[in-house]
Amino acid sequence: MFTAIFRGLWLTLKHSWKSRETVQYPEQKESMPIGYRGLHKLLRWEDGLERCVGCKLCSAACPVDCIHVESEENESSSPVSKGERYASVYEINELRCIFCGYCEEACPVGAIVLSNEYEFCADDRSKFLYEKEDFLVKRNEDYPELKNRYPEEKLLTYL
Repeated sequence: MFTAIFRGLWLTLKHSWKSRETVQYPEQKESMPIGYRGLHKLLRWEDGLERCVGCKLCSAACPVDCIHVESEENESSSPVSKGERYASVYEINELRCIFCGYCEEACPVGAIVLSNEYEFCADDRSKFLYEKEDFLVKRNEDYPELKNRYPEEKLLTYL
């Protein structure tokens, strides 16, 4: 019993003398590991069309029901996505989300991903209800960390 106590004390003392690294946060930002799950992003195809086809599988897979999707029929004259439908309403309640990643696993076209972005704060709870325009990327090239994490050949696509 005493050996376990001394081993614990020795471990504490050994680590208390090590040098620590302090990051000056607002000026220096830490790079997150590849598997980090941060703020959601909706990706586009290379031609600029939205990847999301409005299938609602991400909403069904979410264990805390924080994703709300409404889909509409895609017009052939001016398509929004490559599928028959598109997500006309896509909302995520980030206060309710547990960042489990089930939504990105369930998506058949790789439309929704969890990015490395960890800075999202607000002074009002209603600002955490993100709509499609808030997390739909303008260009995939603006987020190189997503390209490193999700190579195109590994995304499950049915189109």
